[in-house]
Amino acid sequence: MTKQPNVIVFFTDQQRWDTCGAHGNPLDVTPNFDRMANFGTHIDHSITCQPVCGPARSCLQTGLYATQTGSWRNGIPLDKTLKTIAQHYTEAGYNTGYIGKWHLGSNDDFVPAEERGGYDYWLATNLLEFQSDAYDCNLWNNDNEMVHLPGYRVDAMTDAVIRYVDEKSKEDKPFFLFTSYLEPHHQNHVDDYPPPDGYRERYTGKWIPPDLQALGGSSGQHLGGYLGMIKRLDEALGRIMDALKSLRIDKETIILFTADHACHFKTRNSEYKRSGHEASVRVPTAFCGPGFDGGGRRQEVTSLVDLVPTLLDSCGITPPDSLPGRSLMPILRGQSHEWEQEAFIQISESQVGRAIRTARWKYGIVAPDADGETESRSDTYTESYLYDLHSDPYELQNLIGYASHNKVKAHLKIKILDAMERAGELRPQITDHEITRPESQRTIFEEEVLQ
Repeated sequence: MTKQPNVIVFFTDQQRWDTCGAHGNPLDVTPNFDRMANFGTHIDHSITCQPVCGPARSCLQTGLYATQTGSWRNGIPLDKTLKTIAQHYTEAGYNTGYIGKWHLGSNDDFVPAEERGGYDYWLATNLLEFQSDAYDCNLWNNDNEMVHLPGYRVDAMTDAVIRYVDEKSKEDKPFFLFTSYLEPHHQNHVDDYPPPDGYRERYTGKWIPPDLQALGGSSGQHLGGYLGMIKRLDEALGRIMDALKSLRIDKETIILFTADHACHFKTRNSEYKRSGHEASVRVPTAFCGPGFDGGGRRQEVTSLVDLVPTLLDSCGITPPDSLPGRSLMPILRGQSHEWEQEAFIQISESQVGRAIRTARWKYGIVAPDADGETESRSDTYTESYLYDLHSDPYELQNLIGYASHNKVKAHLKIKILDAMERAGELRPQITDHEITRPESQRTIFEEEVLQ
């Protein structure tokens, strides 16, 4: 390889981690992702820092937390003064392109040039869920002209991706292409997850994740279509891999597969996300290509904000010290073994909430008197939940009122306060949850507290 590697970000919307075979799903939905995870670098514990579309996208475009970008809820355009990942790659001599859903502009449809985050090539729309349907894909080009792409929406966008890759592979400059699919997000105007024709039937009534078995929600209505959408996304990933191989650039192209947030199917609140539970925040993430092949299944708890410095570092671009995230590359290169096992989560719209996720524990706080639509933060929070992810990975037993876990809560309270400060927030007051189970559930050993 004589030039810096190309980069493709394959970004899905609202995809749970356990939709993938690499995470134990038995339905063979994602053979291409599973292959990529097996031969590349699989981030086993990949956690979004904001389980809402627009805020999560602002984090991945800038490497900052949502309260730092200012786009802490949907409907707030990305601050044009912030430096984006595209601008970092442009300065490093890359062609940059964006295809798909943006959700960080001021219009519903086209995105003015000054709001595109510095991308050179543009084929996108701000709110794809409102400007298109499963078989009606409409995007806007560099000249703000609407382009109708034929086919199922995933396929239509993938065709555009392959055309871009084919064109740019002929140039001397490497490319950075961000591809943002809407799938498997629900189609808002019908409250459905519309897969390609014939795909819903493959998965309806088959394997159901334990949280959805226990809590129900809308999974009986929606899970078949949702998994059908993911199956087509995985086929699109395979098509892109095939295109790279046929163009003989597969060995010089990095692919990052990840999602903005997950989906709890109306089990944790009245809709699909906006909570601190794994079903909202844990997403499938894997890298392949130069620097990542053979990286194995990584157990480091990794945040969405860690992906930006990791990508930059993998291409020889020094990540700014101002970014709160951490690059995984020193660990993958064998230069370091130090990694703080935690991911910080900010929650808006449904609540003003915060959570910290470690290798073992999930601890969440909520501002009881704050409005998540109008307030980005609060001075006071109350403990809301504590889960032991080792014994309860689908978070069906809230331990926040157990006296046996007081030391765990005290430890995580300090961690979440420190994380809030690192994200630029003021250190708030956190009220302890009432002890409702004073009897000891079991002994918590000192080493378990710190896990």
